[in-house]
Amino acid sequence: MFHRLLIANRGEIAVRVARACDRLGIAPVFAVSEADRDAPYTRDREVVVLGPARAAQSYLDVERVVQAAVQSRCSALHPGWGFLSENPLLATLCAQHGVTFLGPPPHVMALMGGKTPAKRAMRAAGLTLIPGSDGPLASVEDAQAVADATGYPVLFKAESGGGGRGMRVARSSAEVEAAFTDAQNEARAAFGDDRVYLEKLLEGGRHVEVQVFVDRYGNAIHLGERDCTVQRNHQKLIEESPSPWLDDALRAETCARAAAAAARIGYVGAGTMEFLLDLGGGGAGVLRFMEMNTRLQVEHTVSEQRSGIDLVIAQIETAAGRALRVTQQDVTLRGHALECRINAEDPAAGFRPAPGKLTRWQLPDVGAFPSGALRIDTHVETGYEVPPHYDSLLCKVITHGADRAEAIAHMIAALSALRCEGVPTTIPMHLAILRSSAFASGDYDTRRLPGWPPA
Repeated sequence: MFHRLLIANRGEIAVRVARACDRLGIAPVFAVSEADRDAPYTRDREVVVLGPARAAQSYLDVERVVQAAVQSRCSALHPGWGFLSENPLLATLCAQHGVTFLGPPPHVMALMGGKTPAKRAMRAAGLTLIPGSDGPLASVEDAQAVADATGYPVLFKAESGGGGRGMRVARSSAEVEAAFTDAQNEARAAFGDDRVYLEKLLEGGRHVEVQVFVDRYGNAIHLGERDCTVQRNHQKLIEESPSPWLDDALRAETCARAAAAAARIGYVGAGTMEFLLDLGGGGAGVLRFMEMNTRLQVEHTVSEQRSGIDLVIAQIETAAGRALRVTQQDVTLRGHALECRINAEDPAAGFRPAPGKLTRWQLPDVGAFPSGALRIDTHVETGYEVPPHYDSLLCKVITHGADRAEAIAHMIAALSALRCEGVPTTIPMHLAILRSSAFASGDYDTRRLPGWPPA
């Protein structure tokens, strides 16, 4: 087992990884920017300053991160999620400097980081894909021909994309050239790569993902699926497990295939297979593979609550060479879990980011809920200054109940008791969604938020 581990991330992510290190008797070392040097979670902890507040000069600087691990005598590095967590170069440099990277091998990360090779690999593994181009489009003429053959509407997507950037819709042949060019331009500006590909735009779908885990010996398991349909501009807001949309047969088949596919490509560690539930054909629908996230997800917490498996501890043990402690037959998924991401944003003002000082931060009393019903992952306290440089996440509130209705009731109670003053938050939006009849009934999809804005 490792003695010292560098946490190359910030905020609640860093706190989450440090908690697992503490449980395993590993000394965590926090790699921070100047903006996070005095963050509450670094108090009485070992800290290495990477560089200025600007992420490009700190959290996104591969060489500085690896140098921090070497100089602080860390034998392992956890990238968290976001920043460099899916960067093959970081994994490669770690290996070259004798630092164990907590994630898949670099070549697997590179394979799944490219949308086209990832889809080809998953098709070969038996997963169903969204119809579209077989790779990046070479020209406007190529885009036009593929769009006409696929059928409208179509969606152009960046080959190196993420977060909703580099995406444009064409609803007719007349819109193809502009959509293709705009997607290229945004992809070039955002990712330094102007390659785009095309997919059939499946409107009214549901976003479903499967949590998989594979050890170094090819043993693969899944922890069921999560539903992430409640999202805005392709950014997830509420996640839950199990998905309300799947029947047992489709759930079992897809989860088993996802785990087998991960093992087939030589994956190691925690990963997430993302699917779009296409209901166009009626019945139970078809789960179509979109992409694989080669890291732990923000919403991994709901899978942990249902399974009782600590995924960060599993990551660390697997990276240290240990086999998985459980087989698929040992995994028992209980009840229903929800996660709400609470950000320092003003939903009434177009979700404008709201950096500033928290003059009051009071969490709900976990003891007022049934055992295991409430979990809160956070890195802030009263007096904390929300920096303007990064994602504005303040905390994740996770609830667990015997069924969906109970999990929702616990979440409404928890969010109603959470007190934050000094900056606006997304709590009012979450409460409006959770209390809406549309969310309760499932009358929504990825195109709209149920219950928001209020009527």
